[in-house]
This record gives sequence, C-alpha cells and structure tokens, in this order.
Amino acid sequence: MTASARRRRGPTAPCHSDAVTALPPLAAGSVSLRLYPHAGLDATATVTEMLAQGRLAAEAGFDGVMTSEHHGGFAGYLPNPLQMAGWLLDTMPRGWAAPCPLLLTLRPTALVAEEVAWLAARYPDRVGLGIAAGSLADDFEIMGVSYDDRATRFTEALVQLAGLLGGDAQGRLADDPALARCRTHPVPMVSAAMSAVAVRRAARHGLGLLFDSLSSVSRVRELVDVYRHAGGGAACVLIRRVWVGEPPSQALKRQVDVYRTYAAAGAQSYWTADEAVVGDTADQVAEQVTALLAVTGADALNLRVHAPGIDASQVRAQIEALAAVVTRCGAAGQARQRSGRPPL
Repeated sequence: MTASARRRRGPTAPCHSDAVTALPPLAAGSVSLRLYPHAGLDATATVTEMLAQGRLAAEAGFDGVMTSEHHGGFAGYLPNPLQMAGWLLDTMPRGWAAPCPLLLTLRPTALVAEEVAWLAARYPDRVGLGIAAGSLADDFEIMGVSYDDRATRFTEALVQLAGLLGGDAQGRLADDPALARCRTHPVPMVSAAMSAVAVRRAARHGLGLLFDSLSSVSRVRELVDVYRHAGGGAACVLIRRVWVGEPPSQALKRQVDVYRTYAAAGAQSYWTADEAVVGDTADQVAEQVTALLAVTGADALNLRVHAPGIDASQVRAQIEALAAVVTRCGAAGQARQRSGRPPL
C-alpha cells in the first residue's frame, strides 16, 4: 500500500481511552481552533495561557487545535509550533493538535519527519501536520536560509515528507521505530495551497488542503474542485475568523493590514475585503459558517478568534461561546461526509 493510499484511508481508532476524540486529526467534518500567543505576556505566561485555551477548546468540543509559525517575536506567532503542539497534547483532556502550518523550508525534512513521527507515537491518533513554504522574508533571514528558492525546496520537501510520514521511509531512516509505525498509522497532513499547481501536487501525494483565511468563497470553491478532479481524497480545511457579539473590528483590520505587508501579490488578488463571520449569537455564526462550507465545498473548518490587541479573557469567552458553532458545524460536516461529496 502506498503512502498516499494509507493517508486517504486515515488513522485507526485511538489506542487509549483518554485520547478519544470525535474525529481524527485534520479529518473531514472536523472543527478546530487556532491558538496564538497574546501580546504583553512574557514567555512563561504565554505558554500558560495557550495551554489554558487549549484545554478550554477541548472542553468546548473542538476536535483539535492548530498552532502556526513566524520567528523573531513576530506579533501573534510562535517559532516552535511543533513543540507547542506537544505541550498542548499533554494538557488537553481530548482532541488533537497540529503545527499548521509549519514552515517546512526552514528545517531539514528528515528532522521534521522524525520529530512529528515520535510525537505521534507518544500521542496515538492525536497528531496532525500542516506545511507551508513561508512568505515572510525575515523568517528566512533569521534562520540563515535562502528565500529566493523556497518554492522549489518546498516541493521537494513535501514529496519527501509525504513519503516518510505516510510509511514509506527508505534507506537509513527505514529503521526508525516511529517512522516505521507510520506504515500502519500515517500522520494526517495538509498543505497550504493557493494555486491549481499546488492543489494538484497535494492531491498527488495524499495531502489535504489548508486555505488562506482571507481567500474568497469563489477561489476556495475553484481550488477544491481542482483538487477533487485531481483525485484528492483528504480534507479541505476552510479557515475563517469568527466572533460572537460585537467584534473588535479595529484589531481584526490591523491584523489583515499586517498580512498585506508580506503575503504574495498573487494570493492577495483572491482575498475578500472582510472575511470575518460575525453574529449576535453562536447559532447565527454557525449558520453562516455552515453555509460557507456548503458553498466552498470545503469539508473541515478552522476557526480564529485572536488578533493582536484582543485580550486573553476575550478569547476565552469566545471559545466558550463557540461551543454551539462546533456542535452544528461538526454535525453538518459529518453528515456531508456520510452522504458523500456532491458531484463536481
């Protein structure tokens, strides 16, 4: 069985009762929360707060949590999303964690594979991985690696990593026990993809898709269709900022303005003016997000409630308020999965 086939089949049942979760990592129908560090907290307080939010998300019913990466103290991001995922798994009573995306071009691919595989061995069926090439030049300067050839290096690394975490480790890595375990327990993976070439590549190697949070509905639909036509069978994850009640509009706008300073011009051409989903109640938010899943063809959901300037207590309140969104959107995604995807 190839790595791609094993990845489409998905992980087996959890190996111990305390790891039981509604859906496996990055699965169709899953609803996850993205966690970020808060400004104004020192390193120790940052970790403590993120772990508390991870526990709260698990208790609210989220299937999993994601952490993402930038370096040099870039506001709202972490340099160590894989390490944070491990800390979260040790704290959360249920659910999965995924560095998503991890910037694959900044690290040796074999090292990423080993570290992810061993984390998955420690927390069976609770580890996922999202990867991206990276677009912020400062990250590459800090790490002392080339920025100019990142697209080529990302393509090569994706192929290698898909094989390793899909159970096709060769050569000297074949004897690594954690990578050998991937033959029967492949680690679910998604790739950040904003072009037809990228989504076809993900489909070819058994990876799911992770979309930019600002991508328009029509662009996501277009890419999902390309992915499915190319044989992609993994989950397509729609990311949206959500807020129950009066939104912190200025904080959200400032964050979008920051993204515009470094995101590729090609990606920005498909952005919407305002992608935030806002409602007076969680049911209103759930209704809107469920509709977005249906229109885009995406079948997994990642929610964001953080932006620099938003207080940690506000984020905690939002996590609790979104329990109803998790319930409704998760049920809709699972029903869609059971009934089969609509014809393209």
